[in-house]
Amino acid sequence: MRVLHASQATTEGVGRYLRALVGDQTARGWDVSVASPPNAELEALCANHGARHHRWDARRGPSLDLWSETRSIGRIARDSVPDVVHLHSSKAGLAGRLALRGALPTVFSPHAWSFLVGGSVARRAARAWERRAARWTDVFLCVGESERTRGAHAGIRGTWRVVPNAVDLDALSPATSEERSQIRGAFDLDGPTVVCVGRLAEQKGQDVLVRAWSAVRRSIPDATLVLVGEGPLRSELEQSDEPGVRLVGDRRDVRDWLVAADVVALPARWEGLSFVALEALACGCSIVATDADGMREVVGDGPDAVGAIVPVGSVSELGAAIIERLEDSGLRSSEAARARARAARFDSAGWGDRVADVLTDAVRDHGSSTRAR
Repeated sequence: MRVLHASQATTEGVGRYLRALVGDQTARGWDVSVASPPNAELEALCANHGARHHRWDARRGPSLDLWSETRSIGRIARDSVPDVVHLHSSKAGLAGRLALRGALPTVFSPHAWSFLVGGSVARRAARAWERRAARWTDVFLCVGESERTRGAHAGIRGTWRVVPNAVDLDALSPATSEERSQIRGAFDLDGPTVVCVGRLAEQKGQDVLVRAWSAVRRSIPDATLVLVGEGPLRSELEQSDEPGVRLVGDRRDVRDWLVAADVVALPARWEGLSFVALEALACGCSIVATDADGMREVVGDGPDAVGAIVPVGSVSELGAAIIERLEDSGLRSSEAARARARAARFDSAGWGDRVADVLTDAVRDHGSSTRAR
């Protein structure tokens, strides 16, 4: 099988997904090519696994460069001669489908729909595009059931497959009491602690969390909020001057920060299915998350939930849910105890097989789906 992956995003969740596919599919003996902007880590991974990397100079958002980006991805597809093209996230989904127009088996993974972003005009235009581009999409491969549901409700018609994002349960586990105490000591954490991991950006909603923090501190004056990550919101968050907020930048020891937390906060405005949420689940954490796509799949509902789901953007409800858990050790302990068992639903074992089946089926069914369109 010859597969071409195309993605403008090379970091965070999409980058992680892409790197996992390169490793899995080259191990199958597939001929793998990747088109993306320059990224040293991704390029080294491709070289180490025998995959080819094609430089694709694409910008994150819409721009006047779209037509050159489209021509470029078309040339890469012609040069790599793939059996199937897997497009990741909105920019590759736009340029790739404009370039190919159904000429090759095409799988599109939204990794959070483009029509969740921007003002009302931009959202309407993105929905209209996705409905039109469906004719050039053999399979929509979603990272969670809520992502599929949202696309269908937006009027996008096509073949849907869902392979939820996954987590390596062997690599991530809850900490023992002794280990947790050691980690908290090393991080200089000696009071109630909330940790938020993610790119400091509008999507991840750390600005909402910081606005909620004043209410948390009024109820729990010694509480600490730790923001793990870097991004364009850093200067704004630093200028907020909210007491008890620490920005620690990008870290490799994410698991240690998660197990050090009393509560993990995930205040995203939009998602596909958050890898950080899955990591928190695997580490046995009590979670407070917004109702972005995928969060209910991770956190659950009712008596088996491992945390709270609050409306996107609600400062007051986000703060209240955090306060409730910081003040009630029994509640957060019971949620944490259920988290590891729930994580088994997202075990990475078999994940690559399921994605491979989707791509293989797209190649097999391409002729009939093209005639149907």
